[in-house]
Amino acid sequence: MRIEEIAAKALEAVGDDRYQLALLVAKRAEAIANGAQILVEVNAQKMKFTDIALLEIAQGKIALEGIVESNR
Repeated sequence: MRIEEIAAKALEAVGDDRYQLALLVAKRAEAIANGAQILVEVNAQKMKFTDIALLEIAQGKIALEGIVESNR
């Protein structure tokens, strides 16, 4: 699947709010960079952390509520 298609699905998952999507991708990519477990089956060495985060959001594995709660 192309990254544009993944981004469109991820945008739908956050209610078409680009700000929330950007925030969610940034927080999740940072968590992955700091060693968080990747929740989708991908070759992590061939993908950027932001692309992995976008894919997780598109597949419904990550939601904004989960990121906000984990930072408290």
